[in-house]
Amino acid sequence: MAPMETLGQKIRLVRESLVMSQQELALKCGVSRPAVAQWESDATKPVFSRMEALADALGVSAAWLAYGDKDAHPLLAGASPIAASPRHRVPVISYVQAGNWTEVSDPYAPSAGLDEIHTDLDVGPHAFSLIIMGESMEPDFREGDKVIIDPDIQPRPGDYVVAKLANESEATFKKYRPRGSDKDGQPIIELVPLNPDWPTLGIDSDCPGRVIGTMVEHRRYRQRR
Repeated sequence: MAPMETLGQKIRLVRESLVMSQQELALKCGVSRPAVAQWESDATKPVFSRMEALADALGVSAAWLAYGDKDAHPLLAGASPIAASPRHRVPVISYVQAGNWTEVSDPYAPSAGLDEIHTDLDVGPHAFSLIIMGESMEPDFREGDKVIIDPDIQPRPGDYVVAKLANESEATFKKYRPRGSDKDGQPIIELVPLNPDWPTLGIDSDCPGRVIGTMVEHRRYRQRR
């Protein structure tokens, strides 16, 4: 086989091994099909802000796509893509959908999400991703960052969680701080923002709610368009 070391050749080979059309890849990356064709022909290169989406769609790392040698990745050395890099598809959903997440009995259908990303973490079948909105978790979490949430992981003090208050339509992403139990024996949970300009929320007998899941991965994109 002739050497396949260019970015375009690696994109095409991995895409075809996944039985994915250029149009499907384009939709996952938020670009047009001709843009994907130009990448694969090495006529143009993806801008930095598209590389992570491209890597997620192909199930590889952005660093390997940009700089990796073909022999450094088992897929290009002839192994099957599944054996080479076990990755899990995680749907990107809205905060409204997150509020109903644990009420479904089956894993969320990835095709029904806003998008999907891949992770090599061993996440549970109901894991999902949210795009951070607002400023309440700055400076550690900025608007546009993505977090992967696993409802099957019990949070520990100091973990970051997605929670749903009974009187709110949308879920919230905050730091988890348990505070014992109230007079009725119900757990008291504080949902703490990192931005001091935002108030701490609480879950207790007077303000019911629930923790939906625990953050297991945080992704920040250095450049956005």
